[in-house]
Amino acid sequence: MANLRALVGCKRVIDYAVKIRVKPDKSGVVTDGVKHSLNPFDEIAVEEAVRMKEKSLVSEIIAVSCGPQVCQETLRTALAMGADRAIHVDIDPQAYQTMQPIHVSKILAKLATDEKVNLVILGKQAIDDDANQTAQMTAAILNWPQATFASKVEKENDHLKVTREVDGGLETIKVKLPAVMSVDLRLNEPRYATLPNIMKAKKKPIEKKTPGDLGIDMAPRIEVISVEEPPTREAGVKVKDVDELLQKLHDLKRI
Repeated sequence: MANLRALVGCKRVIDYAVKIRVKPDKSGVVTDGVKHSLNPFDEIAVEEAVRMKEKSLVSEIIAVSCGPQVCQETLRTALAMGADRAIHVDIDPQAYQTMQPIHVSKILAKLATDEKVNLVILGKQAIDDDANQTAQMTAAILNWPQATFASKVEKENDHLKVTREVDGGLETIKVKLPAVMSVDLRLNEPRYATLPNIMKAKKKPIEKKTPGDLGIDMAPRIEVISVEEPPTREAGVKVKDVDELLQKLHDLKRI
């Protein structure tokens, strides 16, 4: 019997196949005219929620995206994959430039409370800032258990049994519901949305809210001083044998 209501975060990010370019003034990266898509880890989160619904473990899936109007495209993707409802938290462009994980965590926690959900599923990180903070802070604000970096999820009564990807291998934990979960790459393979579902998603209403509606202060906590390209990698050197390799490393003071 389905008894869970799931809230899934859906961040709009620069597409993973696009080469990132830093702005000339080093204030950030170029986003104008650049292809964007649903964050790959969040796509896995949506897929897991849909699979849980197909197993009658989840009764409703609510997709949430925080950002400007164009974020609605990301929510349409989630709806086409199988989400039931979508909420767009409209952030004005100036506030969006300085939006940080703490703001998103507070928004998600408030929506989770308002919507009376008992499972929040997020990607473990966004591929733009790689912060890996939102799930943990959302759990802290809600005072809910957290299961991060999930690569396998099973429901057992009022618990989730979650296998986590950790540095030393795999760790299996149990968390009592309600809970916050962040997902890793090996959890599933997201489905492609079918054309009929894409067309249906275009017609579904998207509920719009603002941080003000939710009582969230969007003042930045961190100031970004500079964004720079990584240093250019030096060309490699071919060596004839191990002796020459050791000598080169010694000369470069690597050993």
